[in-house]
Amino acid sequence: MTGSVRRIGSDGPWEEAFGYSRAVELPNGMVLVSGCTSIVNGHVAAVGPYDQAVTAFGVALDALKELGLRAEHVVRTRMYITHARDVDEVGRAHRELFGEVRPAASMLIVDGFVDPGLIVEVEVEAYRDPEDRGGDGA
Repeated sequence: MTGSVRRIGSDGPWEEAFGYSRAVELPNGMVLVSGCTSIVNGHVAAVGPYDQAVTAFGVALDALKELGLRAEHVVRTRMYITHARDVDEVGRAHRELFGEVRPAASMLIVDGFVDPGLIVEVEVEAYRDPEDRGGDGA
């Protein structure tokens, strides 16, 4: 598959309806993971900001795993939150998952998400050497 774009889905409720992929791997080694939330099986699976962040990052990391990548491949994260009071809890979740990796990161405060129960959404970008694309990402 060298030289082609790979796309994977996750059966998320909006992927088919809105026409997007959970993750897209580019020939240059970049992997872009769409916005992930704590919606699991059609329902918000976590309540507080820390738990929603851990769950959302878990969705993103599952997408990377499907492409043979791990947290160590993450080079950028974006965290969207609905209230400034949640900065520390979301930051704590990020540090626990990526503290050793130390990707470039942004945290932004937004008005809201498509489901009013959501307070956190995350995006992840990862990289692997294009020569390693066919392997397990090790």
